[in-house]
Amino acid sequence: MRSRLRRNDGFTLIELMIVMAIIVILAGMAVVMYANSVTRSKEAVLRTDLFRMRDAIDQYYADKNKYPASLETLVSEKYLRGVPVDPFTNSSDTWQTTMAEPDPANPGEIGIFDVKSGSDQTAIDGTRYADW
Repeated sequence: MRSRLRRNDGFTLIELMIVMAIIVILAGMAVVMYANSVTRSKEAVLRTDLFRMRDAIDQYYADKNKYPASLETLVSEKYLRGVPVDPFTNSSDTWQTTMAEPDPANPGEIGIFDVKSGSDQTAIDGTRYADW
């Protein structure tokens, strides 16, 4: 009797299931990495916007010896081209401003001393965006 050689013409169901499971796991990892990269890029934009607005506030104070009344004042006085959009709230109206302490030399003129994000979300490092 001759033994017959069996030909494998395709893949078994188990082999296909294993390959599909590996593909699903890799796709899941890619989605998480993509979401983290989007969040990191938004955080970088937020840091840059905060730095530029704070720098404009400092320049305004150095030039005029008083703080600006609003962020729009920085735009109208050409210290900023425009109020940037907060990347987490998608609005330029949600910035939280901190008013300066009253100056005894200039009573009645209180301006913006600092600016922060209006988002209540938490950053990747665990801090709140509103605390940056």
